[in-house]
Amino acid sequence: MNRVFLSLALSLGVVTAALAWEQKPNKPIAACAEQLPYGVPASNRPNTMLRCNTAYALLHDNTAKIPIWVAYTLTPSHAIGCVARTNAFVADAAIPKGQRAELNDYPKSGYDQGHLAPDGDMSWDQQVEYESFLLSNMSPQLPNLNRGVWKYLETSVRSWAYVNNRSYTVYAGNIYTPGQSKTIGPNAVVVPDYIYKIVIDNSTRQVLAFMFPQVASQPIDLQARLVSISTIENSIGVAFPVPAGTNKEAVGPVVWPADFKKTADAKKAICK
Repeated sequence: MNRVFLSLALSLGVVTAALAWEQKPNKPIAACAEQLPYGVPASNRPNTMLRCNTAYALLHDNTAKIPIWVAYTLTPSHAIGCVARTNAFVADAAIPKGQRAELNDYPKSGYDQGHLAPDGDMSWDQQVEYESFLLSNMSPQLPNLNRGVWKYLETSVRSWAYVNNRSYTVYAGNIYTPGQSKTIGPNAVVVPDYIYKIVIDNSTRQVLAFMFPQVASQPIDLQARLVSISTIENSIGVAFPVPAGTNKEAVGPVVWPADFKKTADAKKAICK
């Protein structure tokens, strides 16, 4: 029986190794210029690390073990990707142990590993899709938030990019109070009090900003979550670069319409 068990364990180990993916070294933030067309957000938060991956950049808080911001630019061709979701969650090897989230921080916590740069926006290339599952791109999010209104906004952004045939630059991240916000897991991963997203239409230069509280139940109503860019900036101590002439004090008057059916039909046609 022991030999059978050992043989099975070794077999499973081989399968696991075959499914593993190779993490690439951290690149200079200048290599992410395409994802940051307006420049790098400015922050004076201590103990942070800038990360540049293939298709997104981020500022990681090594004390909180979550990103302060994640940024990327979504093009129309990338809004409909055909790479299947892998759920290849993994700790970010570019961040030292003790300063990052680990896989054992989330089980039984009651929180999802919630993407900031969503898998759906990164499914146009296999390596890019894998990199969306780095834990440095995650924060603890209540299931109803992560799978509800947050997912609805992610789907909306892809629809805007594809249907309008325009690129959109996105900043997404976490709002929390160091030393006060709740934590989970043995590495004390901070649970954000709010998550936010700023979306820039790179053709019209219009901007929408959203904040979502970390509460279990909230309606799928993007209009109710519109805020000003300055509200987010003041909450986290970050200055976001935006198109010239943008009024950071203004709240977007209305959420742009999204055609989910047209986007879904196009994906079905392309990803046969």
